[in-house]
Amino acid sequence: MNTKKLQSYVNALWDDEIVPQLTDYIRIPNKSPMFDPQWAEHGYMDAAVALMESWARGKLPALAGATLEVVRLPGRTPLIYIDVPAANGGSDDDCVLLYGHLDKQPEMSGWTEGYGPWTPRLVGDKLYGRGGADDGYAIFGSLAALLALRDQGLPQARCVVMIEACEESGSYDLPFYVDYLAPRIGSPSLVICLDSGCGNYEQLWLTTSLRGLTGGNLRVQVLEEGVHSGDASGAVPSSFRILRELLSRLENENNGEIKPGDFHVEIPRQRIEQAKRVSETLGTDLYTKFPFTDGMQPVTPDLTELVLNRTWRPQLAVTGIDGMPPLASAGNVLRPYTTVKLSLRIPPTLDGVKAGEALKKLLETDPPYGAKVTLDLEKAGGGWNAPALSQWLEDAVAQASQTYFGRPAAYMGEGGSIPFMGMLGEKFPDAQFLITGVLGPHSNAHGPNEFLHIPMGKRVTMVVADVLEKHALPR
Repeated sequence: MNTKKLQSYVNALWDDEIVPQLTDYIRIPNKSPMFDPQWAEHGYMDAAVALMESWARGKLPALAGATLEVVRLPGRTPLIYIDVPAANGGSDDDCVLLYGHLDKQPEMSGWTEGYGPWTPRLVGDKLYGRGGADDGYAIFGSLAALLALRDQGLPQARCVVMIEACEESGSYDLPFYVDYLAPRIGSPSLVICLDSGCGNYEQLWLTTSLRGLTGGNLRVQVLEEGVHSGDASGAVPSSFRILRELLSRLENENNGEIKPGDFHVEIPRQRIEQAKRVSETLGTDLYTKFPFTDGMQPVTPDLTELVLNRTWRPQLAVTGIDGMPPLASAGNVLRPYTTVKLSLRIPPTLDGVKAGEALKKLLETDPPYGAKVTLDLEKAGGGWNAPALSQWLEDAVAQASQTYFGRPAAYMGEGGSIPFMGMLGEKFPDAQFLITGVLGPHSNAHGPNEFLHIPMGKRVTMVVADVLEKHALPR
């Protein structure tokens, strides 16, 4: 491989085509079905699929024999399926699966003036807007890596690219597509996922684990309708107070620790050692990357504990609330109910379904004052813990990181979830996994001012190309 030629090819393709395509993609408000139940009627998801499909089809002639299909199972979000045959001595008996998604999180408030979720804005090396980094670039980066190999006549095993449209809703449609396409996919020996994060933009980061997720809408109802607070307070328990009491069953409000043992696992020694190395590499960047308000401090000054907290320990976030009027309309009323949306991140090796069942039992059993308490579970997905890297892959990653970043590769767990990884880990236990991404400091996926760090996207694409070539070589 001529690495200089590879870099030149990838840089040009990103500048001339991929960034403009992502700019158009950001404009499409194709929110995941959990956040847009009428996604099919609105047509935004189909628009995003059509944009990616059109660009990818234009690249198929350069990938001789490649095919593309937009697979649509009844009542489910679409999936883009691209099959690229082996080339230049690679094997068709083997398979590399490259994964990404095209659905997006909702708008979120707090965008800087002049910026917005559906308003792409290129500022220096950063492309702002929802979905560019999470995870619109995945299909472009995957195909760019394959095109770069063909440009030099380099070997590549058969590759399958799968881009789903339900990831931000927990990938509940994906198992049906995996089962439907299983005979065509085969048995991948390598899975590449470009939907993860990075600790900085100066080196390659490989994801070693992902937390699972459970949660849903917790509703506490005390009355059939609101009543005068002066008349009822002291006689009728507040739904908000009962809610606080219930959440204290789950979370220590003083330090955020999740109390019940049902939601904890023993952290593997290797992951603890990796957490120590990550804390040494990143230092206080572990938390200064967050937009803390003045005077705020992290949960603990112990950097290794911060890494473990966000990768291997359960943590609760209340992400939405209902039953409370806006301040301008808040009269002196004791409200009939309070509902909150709970997002409980769980350790990578914990069963997501069992965790959801335990959460429901914990919160609904023996409600204070006999209040009507219900937890409607929306999410129950397990996490993922990476298998040990084969020597060839560890060597390939190390070499590629030095070549394109000039620094060693780093290994770190991520606090988010990619349901597909756990699914694939169970389905293909012998596969190797290369999980990486571009979501680094301040990129703020899911939040305001989300951006794609373009140089990182380019270098990740180069690494994927390099690893694909090494994968195809005899061992």
